[in-house]
Amino acid sequence: MTSTTPATRAFAIDKAHSEVTFQVRHLVTRVRGRFSDYDGTIEYDEADPTQSTVNVRIQAASIDTGDAQRDAHLRSADFFGADEHEAITFVSSRITRTGSDDFQVAGNLTIHGVTRPVVLEAEFLGKAKDPWGNEKLGFEAQVTLNRKDYGLTWNAALETGGFLVGDEVKVSLSIQAAAK
Repeated sequence: MTSTTPATRAFAIDKAHSEVTFQVRHLVTRVRGRFSDYDGTIEYDEADPTQSTVNVRIQAASIDTGDAQRDAHLRSADFFGADEHEAITFVSSRITRTGSDDFQVAGNLTIHGVTRPVVLEAEFLGKAKDPWGNEKLGFEAQVTLNRKDYGLTWNAALETGGFLVGDEVKVSLSIQAAAK
């Protein structure tokens, strides 16, 4: 665990102004969805953002694709097993600057009880105070995952060849965080 420096401040994800979304190929199109229940903390070092840390927890059962039957299947043991594996977590291990406001955020992602290293491509969108004087930070990040790497292997073969659900899942985060 990294100790915080005097320049480091804690920020909590503001769910009212953030989103965690994904898309995956289904047959011939892409299905999009989101998670509605998540929280997290960013220990932000303004003097040296590469010394910051990120910790996010997403409730697997909060998946929402706009179709109740599909969402129930995604919560089942065929996919997330949300009863047994309640949370999807990400804990950063290293942040590397790749541009003036661009970073690679490396860390461990746990889905369905499987932990693997990933690297998120992130952009710092800025810092501001809202009309009530609350300090906020903004970030966007993306990562593409192979769902099978996390034990999400259910699929159905198609008569014409191929499979119903693609392996590649594109995950996007748009995060606004408020100073604690």
